[in-house]
Amino acid sequence: MTAKALKNRSLPSGNSLSIFHLTWPIFLELFLFMLMGSMDTFMLSSVSDNAVSGVGAANQIISIAILVLEVIGNGAAIVVAQYIGSKKLLEAARVTGTAITLNLIVGLLLSASFLLLGTHMLQWLNVQGEILTYAQSYMSIVGGAIFLQALINALAATIRTHGFTKETMYISVLMNVIHVVGNYMLIFGNFGAPALGVEGAAISTVGSRLICLLIFFWLMYRVTEVRVEFMYYVRLSREYIVKILRIGIPSALESITYQICQLVFTLYVTYLGAEAMATRQYALNISSYIYLFSMAVGMGTAIIVGRLVGAREKDAAFARVLKSAKWALLVTVSIDLIVIVFRVPLMGIFTDNPDIIRLGAQVLLLSLVLESGRTTNIVIISSLRASGDAKFPVFIGLLSMVCMSLPLGYLLVFKLNMGLAGVWLAIAADEWTRAVIMYFRWKSRVWEKHGLVGQESTDKPAAPAPAM
Repeated sequence: MTAKALKNRSLPSGNSLSIFHLTWPIFLELFLFMLMGSMDTFMLSSVSDNAVSGVGAANQIISIAILVLEVIGNGAAIVVAQYIGSKKLLEAARVTGTAITLNLIVGLLLSASFLLLGTHMLQWLNVQGEILTYAQSYMSIVGGAIFLQALINALAATIRTHGFTKETMYISVLMNVIHVVGNYMLIFGNFGAPALGVEGAAISTVGSRLICLLIFFWLMYRVTEVRVEFMYYVRLSREYIVKILRIGIPSALESITYQICQLVFTLYVTYLGAEAMATRQYALNISSYIYLFSMAVGMGTAIIVGRLVGAREKDAAFARVLKSAKWALLVTVSIDLIVIVFRVPLMGIFTDNPDIIRLGAQVLLLSLVLESGRTTNIVIISSLRASGDAKFPVFIGLLSMVCMSLPLGYLLVFKLNMGLAGVWLAIAADEWTRAVIMYFRWKSRVWEKHGLVGQESTDKPAAPAPAM
């Protein structure tokens, strides 16, 4: 699609948005994003299992930083979606400018934290020896440039909310191509480049993000109906900040709580040895593809729900979420069964260590229990946030994750000697507990009271056009 065609395309209403046309580009984009991480794991496995473990440990911490950045990115996307649904496009542009500036500020602070405190963070996770050396190298480069991801988060979320999920997918394709070529050059020293190993993977990651960040900025100015003026970046509105944080902070707290629990589970695994750490990293890479479809459906459904809630079409939003959850669960279980059948050769892609392959195949058997619960959570929690009901998932998450899954994991891993399988079972118990509660929360329709945008005034609406 040309730049002129993008600029002339109008915003569809919530009801005219197709979940399929929104979701399949998001699915491919997420797939490519995960593939980028898997390519790092696959290529670094040629260096050593310790290199994989080091990068995995660093990414556990970096992923929490990315979730902090989603305080603003996700909160702004929901506020923008509701403004678009109510035809207030000028306000949507102003929220976008505010969100980009806030994310940049937070990103720079996080970058400084990684550069100054990265080693201490890794040592708190009981990362030692050669694994620590690899992790330090990766974190100083990727963590030090996390502000690039901060801007990408804000821009990509805004562009998707406007309905241009296909375009963000194209940029993800480009980012992955650049990343893989960069890995091939810098990890192994091909095409005359130095062989840098873990440092090469980190430099490739940062370089691909920088290039695609510039493209995201260009794209945003081609797809938004009301231009984000320079003054919107510097004149920050307290009203918009409050609305962004009202959704963003609870959303991020729930996600950060989850990741902190994952860090604690990582700490548990460090006491099981280097093979268990490598196994967990390989198994997590495989598992990420199992719930990929539900993540895409959750993001696409959230865009539609935000539009529908903004337009006061709450019955349509209610039905949409239940239908999305059903289909996401069906597809996820089907993918999971395929992974279980081929779990041994899949583990063999990453390593030839028979003990790691055996252990990984064991925990992947448990993924059927874990991923079915996670799928329901992803779709319904995303929709609760999009409706404005963001605090309830945080409260339940604290009870289920911190008060139940962590003690249960300790019991299963160390007292009942279940090892890595105990970690998988503890996480599955949390996912199913929250899944049941979230399902009844959506059915109760309490979320209808939490809309963010009033109907008292509107911008001049653009002419409707069919969704892509």
